[in-house]
Order: sequence, then structure tokens, then C-alpha cells
Amino acid sequence: MNFYSNGKLLLTGEYVVLDGAKALAIPTTYGQSMSVTSIELPNPIEPPKLVWKSYDVRDLIWYQRSFEVTSFGDEVSYVDPESQLLHNILSEAKRLNPSFLNGETSLEVQTSLSFPQNWGLGSSSTLIHNIALWANVNPFTLLWNAFKGSGYDIACARYDSPIVYQLEKTTPIVEEVTFHPSFSDQLYFVHLNKKQNSRNAIENYNAKKGAIANEIKVINAITSEMITSSSMVDFNLLLKEHEAIIAEIIQEIPVQERLFADYFGQTKSLGAWGGDFILATGNDDTPDYFKAKGYETVLPFDEMVLSTK
Repeated sequence: MNFYSNGKLLLTGEYVVLDGAKALAIPTTYGQSMSVTSIELPNPIEPPKLVWKSYDVRDLIWYQRSFEVTSFGDEVSYVDPESQLLHNILSEAKRLNPSFLNGETSLEVQTSLSFPQNWGLGSSSTLIHNIALWANVNPFTLLWNAFKGSGYDIACARYDSPIVYQLEKTTPIVEEVTFHPSFSDQLYFVHLNKKQNSRNAIENYNAKKGAIANEIKVINAITSEMITSSSMVDFNLLLKEHEAIIAEIIQEIPVQERLFADYFGQTKSLGAWGGDFILATGNDDTPDYFKAKGYETVLPFDEMVLSTK
């Protein structure tokens, strides 16, 4: 059995998507594949095993472990956080579908990322979505029972074009949209050389937010206007306004003021502020600007965004 899930980026609605804002999200051309095969153990009297191997973008194994299949569903403690997380996800999948991992067959699972782990494109969400497909369970339920989050990343894992994502109470609403601006050749995704912890960022947001109903209305309007924008001048203004609103809510300084005050275009944080990728509008000189400041990963729009156009 083979499974594949797309990576993700959140262009608008970061943080406030948790409270029902409409967010523009994009599945990426990068993602994670997973294969599941039956294997025979050297000793046939051994209990069935689940042999897990995770490969990075260089095709090198970065994680490997053997589990007893019958352990899933039990409370087991591991020293390393990777094993604990994986066991928890698989145990939750089994709780949602008791016929999953029934303990009769030994299996080998291989996962492979097509992007560096520090890019923050969804190594966890693509894993959860692939496991949900394998276990035949609802991926949003699996996510929410194992983590916190809005679920937009799970939607991106499934859809092959940009989406508007919204939570109505606890129900995810997904609308596929066309988002390929006429000036897409002037849009870039720049990696900030660090990975942000989304869970910590969510906790910080929940601690600082106040009454934000009006802000959510404005963010919703910005999301709609960005999708249909035909002018990069207008697009830049929308990005700047969005940054100002979120900055006020989470009480942080926008990335442009903090790191790129001399930049000739407009930048916007994507997802949890402070790490991973930002969106930058600019021109042919944009890659050189960021690389001169030590940010080597600068990807053009069409190289990052999975889109049917």
C-alpha cells in the first residue's frame, strides 16, 4: 500500500483561523510518501512487529524503530519523543478503528520526505494524514485527538489546489480556489533558517488574544481580496494590513520591521511567526537580497505552490 500527502503553507489567517477566520492555504509541491508492506520475521514464533523507517530528503534514514504490533492501544513510555509521538498517533488511529493493526501480520512502513525537516512544511501533518488514510479514519479527528491545531494542514495534505479553510465550531469547511496571481513571477517564499514550534505559538496566541471579532472580519475580507487581486501594489497593501492586525493581536513585531526594514518589496509571515517561511513580493533582485542576508532558501511561487492554475 502506498500513500502520499502534500505539504502546506498558510498565506492568510494565521492564528485567527483557530477562531473561525477564513484562511488562504496552499498545498505545496513538496510532501511525504508512505509505503506499507507485509514482512516475514526471521523467527516465526516472535510476536508480529511493526518496523518503521523514516527517510529524509537526502534518502537517509533519520528514524528507525521496531514496535510490537500488539502494543498499540496500550500506554507505553519511550525515552525518545519521536517514538512516543508515533506510538500515540498509531494508538489513536487504532482506537478510532479497532480493526487497524490487528496484530496478525508483521509490517514494514517506510516514510520519505521530499523537503528538509526544518522547512516547516508539515512533516507531522503529512504523517498524520498518511496514517489516517492507511487506518481508514477521519484525519481531522486523528489530528485533534493527538495534537492541537486548526486542521488547515490536514486539508492541504488532501487537496491539490489552493484552498480557503474555515472552522465553523469544530467542523472544517474547505473551498478549493484558483490562486495564481498574474504577478506570481514576482512572489517568493523565503526560509528564515529556523523552525517554529506551532504548539508554543498557539499557546502564546491564546494567552494574548482579546475580543477579535472585528479583526476576523477584516482578515476574511483580506483573504478574499488577495485571491482576486490583479495588482501587486494592492496585494502589498493587503499583506501589510494583515501583518499589522496579527501583530496587534499577538503583540509581536512584523518580520519586515524586525529583519528586513530596507527591503524594497513587502514581506509577510506565514503560519507561526518567527520561523519557517515568509512570503516576499519583489522582482528579479529578490533572491539576491535575501541571500546576501544569509537566507539561502528562496523559492519562486511556481516552485512551491501545487496548483492546477
